[in-house]
Amino acid sequence: MNAAVKGKLYLVPAPLDFGCDVQAPLADVMPMGTLQIAARLPCWICENAKSTRAYLKRVNDLQPLSHALQSLQIQELPREVHKKGDHNGNFDARPMLAAALQGRDMGLVSEAGMPAIADPGSSVVRAAHDLGIEVVALTGPMSLMLALASSGLNGQNFAFVGYLPQDGGDRSQRIKELESLALRTGQTQIFIETPYRNSALLQALIQTLQGGTRLALSCGLTMDTGWSRSMQVSNWKSSKPPAALGLPTVFCIGR
Repeated sequence: MNAAVKGKLYLVPAPLDFGCDVQAPLADVMPMGTLQIAARLPCWICENAKSTRAYLKRVNDLQPLSHALQSLQIQELPREVHKKGDHNGNFDARPMLAAALQGRDMGLVSEAGMPAIADPGSSVVRAAHDLGIEVVALTGPMSLMLALASSGLNGQNFAFVGYLPQDGGDRSQRIKELESLALRTGQTQIFIETPYRNSALLQALIQTLQGGTRLALSCGLTMDTGWSRSMQVSNWKSSKPPAALGLPTVFCIGR
């Protein structure tokens, strides 16, 4: 292959069932065009090599891989990128893109959903642009957009704010700040939490938010057991607590 012709960097979405006991059929949640491209990529950048191989095994069941799984070049992003994020420009990802500079196409994948959105990967995308490597985002599930669309809240003006503080006092203060912003500007506030903390976060939201504020939850998106519920906090207080909050959940608040 002519090394003067650079490969492309494909942003490959992953299904949203990472870490769940029951996985959705891949054909039900991933476009075949995306799987066909993923199946031919020889080089990958990921969060975790083990889970990436597991995902590619699922791809292989529907679209045979062009290269043996054992022969794929799979690079993991450094641990500090996972912990501190890579959106601040402190991590130089250019060395990870050597294969693309040599003419080979590469894939960037996260544990679930679209890489570089609510997950690491933005440093890789930024480095690709700086090196003149074409970046191609593929179609697939993205929990934040699915949850926003299901919420009935403002989809014209919204912000994803990541995780809320774990400390109870700090978390309540942050909830009040986000609620004030949402009610003042109409901007929907979107955030997530580690599944085992979902119930505690829901209770904190119900206790802290004003009764007229709208709170929406989308849990287990794209899975058979998934659900979305959106109502005013006053109604959340009087309703039966939702089941299956141990699955990945997206929270939205607004007016």
